[in-house]
Amino acid sequence: MTTGGLRAGLVGLGSMGRHHARVLAGLEGVQLVGVVDPMGDKNGAAQGAPVLSTVEELIGMGVDYAVVACPTALHEEVGLKLAEAGVAALIEKPLADTVEGARRLVEAFETRGLVAGVGHIERCNPALLSLRARLEAGELGDVYQVVTRRQGPFPHRIADVGVVKDLATHDIDLTGWVTGQQYTSIAAHTVSKSGRPHEDMVSAVGTLTDGTMVNHLVNWLSPLKERFTSVTGERGCFIADTLTADLTFHSNAAVATEWEALRAFRGVAEGDMIRYAIAKREPLQVEHELFRDAVLGEPADICTLRQGLRTVEVAASVLESAASGRTVDLNGSRDHVVA
Repeated sequence: MTTGGLRAGLVGLGSMGRHHARVLAGLEGVQLVGVVDPMGDKNGAAQGAPVLSTVEELIGMGVDYAVVACPTALHEEVGLKLAEAGVAALIEKPLADTVEGARRLVEAFETRGLVAGVGHIERCNPALLSLRARLEAGELGDVYQVVTRRQGPFPHRIADVGVVKDLATHDIDLTGWVTGQQYTSIAAHTVSKSGRPHEDMVSAVGTLTDGTMVNHLVNWLSPLKERFTSVTGERGCFIADTLTADLTFHSNAAVATEWEALRAFRGVAEGDMIRYAIAKREPLQVEHELFRDAVLGEPADICTLRQGLRTVEVAASVLESAASGRTVDLNGSRDHVVA
């Protein structure tokens, strides 16, 4: 690291890369020294940094770390070049487009002792941060079910992967992260209605290590944009809207009833509803601050490559289940911890 702070680079100036450039350019203790994009800077998003054609040119500038925001199919190639050069990396999700590629990236960075992370940005969403803390504090009691819905119009920026790898990986990662559990099985159905070669809708049902039931509904076929996560347990239900970063809690009723017929039914009833006041910082800003701190050797709760690998494994199992019509058992890879 130079005396002027960390020297950072960026690979890719697509829709996500432009946001990374904006945050990097204003990040305290970091200097954005170069951006790689063979297509150039058509939208003027490089924040004044020189625009380069190759990763090798960026490495030659002596960067301390790089953010990889190129198409998913290129993550492995770019990441391996950075690892070989001894450069730390924050790689956009998913870590790679194949399980094998993700494993090679894990090995490349781990064997060199390099700091590396995956940009699973929902871990920095204020609503989910609050939800995770409340679950860890035991506010919900035993957890029974996690349900996510992630729906919206087709994103024309995506051409190399389907909805499972692009969107469902968000929900797979956040589910393991907020609960501290791993997937043990998954069953899924997919459809493709938009004329693209990849799936654009998936419905999946799974189980976690503690028996929690998981349901994911993800699609690119809805005019409604929805980002919904609910966690139901013995004391009620948390609902997180990650579009607005709102978290609400619906409690089980605590009022006793004198009606004998109802008292005999051992279920739950509607109770109070609370919407929490949460400080709402931009998740991408928080993600960059955490990774900067990790590169500096400070404690930082980043998504590691090994955790990113686990998400790729579960996503691959979703596609395997959809193709085979069978439930996929994930117990064989329990050594890769999500939490």
